[in-house]
Amino acid sequence: MSIHGFDKAQPASPADVAAVSVNATQPIGVVLDVSGSGSQIAFDAQRLNECAQDRDPSVALSGQVGSQVKIRVGNSWLLASVRNQKQDQRNGGGILSAVDFLGEGEEERLTGRIHSFRRGVTGYPIPGALVYPATSADLKQIYASDGRAAIQIGNVYPTKDIRAGLYTDALLGKHFALLGSTGTGKSTSAALILHRICESAPEGHVILIDPHGEYSAAFRNNGVILDVTNLQMPYWLMNFEEHCEMFLTSSGNERQQDADILSRCLLQARSKNRLAEQMGKITVDAPIPYLLSDLSNILQNEMGKLDKATNSAPYMRVKTKLDELKSDPRYQFMFSGMLVGDTMAEFIAKIFRLPARGKPISIIDVSGVPSEITSTVVAVLSRLVFDFAVWGREEKTRPILLVCEEAHRYVPNEKNADGSSVGKILSRIAKEGRKYGISLGLITQRPSDLAEGVLSQCGTIISMRLNNDRDQAFVKAAMPEGARGFLDSIPALRNRECIICGEGVAIPIRVSFDDLEEHKRPASEDPSFSELWNGSGGEEDMVYRTVQRWRAGGR
Repeated sequence: MSIHGFDKAQPASPADVAAVSVNATQPIGVVLDVSGSGSQIAFDAQRLNECAQDRDPSVALSGQVGSQVKIRVGNSWLLASVRNQKQDQRNGGGILSAVDFLGEGEEERLTGRIHSFRRGVTGYPIPGALVYPATSADLKQIYASDGRAAIQIGNVYPTKDIRAGLYTDALLGKHFALLGSTGTGKSTSAALILHRICESAPEGHVILIDPHGEYSAAFRNNGVILDVTNLQMPYWLMNFEEHCEMFLTSSGNERQQDADILSRCLLQARSKNRLAEQMGKITVDAPIPYLLSDLSNILQNEMGKLDKATNSAPYMRVKTKLDELKSDPRYQFMFSGMLVGDTMAEFIAKIFRLPARGKPISIIDVSGVPSEITSTVVAVLSRLVFDFAVWGREEKTRPILLVCEEAHRYVPNEKNADGSSVGKILSRIAKEGRKYGISLGLITQRPSDLAEGVLSQCGTIISMRLNNDRDQAFVKAAMPEGARGFLDSIPALRNRECIICGEGVAIPIRVSFDDLEEHKRPASEDPSFSELWNGSGGEEDMVYRTVQRWRAGGR
């Protein structure tokens, strides 16, 4: 029986009991010493070889690195994960292993099976306690739902029938990170998780920042795709810091001088709006529409008031940049004269899917945005999410999930930090977003380039294969102690496999992701060189059409 997308724990049937192999009932080792989070076990090599022939895949893997074993403590079973193996020098046929304790469950009297499994340890084994293989039937009970809402994403390794789920509220309530080297199936896995979330919450509010334009194909049927052709993001929504990033070209002391001028003139331009007159006193950050021509004229007038001795260069720098932004067709999605009307409410409703009308996700494709302003555009969108949640506290909470692909670009570590507004706002969402109903999902292939404080705020970490030593060490440092044994297998994961640990799962698990239907996959397939380089035809036309699009600035 299934509850909220998880298999519900069932009492053991006589057939199940009969199916338990002899290997599962015989010990495979003994506890040597015990500490707070784990212990050392001596395995019998002969027993491990016998178990390896077992039909139950969980019993067959017993004692191997990353597998689970169980230890009897009174009337309970303690579950542990094997972290490593080495030969016992004193005992030729012995194997020594360190194990991490995962949790404990009650024993069913008739069958000896586990039920009522929970994370954490209350009773520790004593040295000399016997160690047994954990069977697939045991794992079924351990990974069964505890009744909370969940989404199914794949099967628990090494089984083919035990479903792996993520508890939705815990996953989203405490942020999550999806990590994995390029080519491990990260984009497809991200699409799978988001599809499952959207299926379980058709009236949800999900925003995905897509820097490569690969997710549009995956969410065409159940989402809204926004890119430079239809985003229409009004420039006046920017706060003062974002205006500085966009309008100021100088650095050092000159930048401060330019910022003071921009602040004064921008406040005057905003104050000309009817809205500002109704509200009385406004700040330079207030999202009140203003005309770019007004800002340009105010800069011109202020420059005209200068005496001969005062340098007019700062005014000219700001005005020149402003004129450039107005006339450059690449910036039309933001600086078009059509965007001066007060469309803030409509823009927010469109971006945040309020109401969702069965399309709970908006894909914001920033691949067509000029690279020099991409981070500012992402900053504006992220800040709108945060400010909307802060100012909407009086209303019924509408939680919003903000997912950032290539997150290391926007929240880099201290070494690569450039003090940009996007890094500040995403760090703030990571630290404070939970209070306001904002969930953050970070997707990256370079976790070591990500700000350490931000990754540590992620309650659930979904790690696919990481090929780089620095990345592996960084993820290990961010994960809880009990998952260390699993983490050692990160370099050995296959494509579309992952280790999940943290709030979203009962205990750390290794998962093989489900296959995603073709029409739900992102456009991130690697091209086949051997195939594509063996055929030809239509190249001249293709080059001509590409050049046309290139020149037009379209995609």
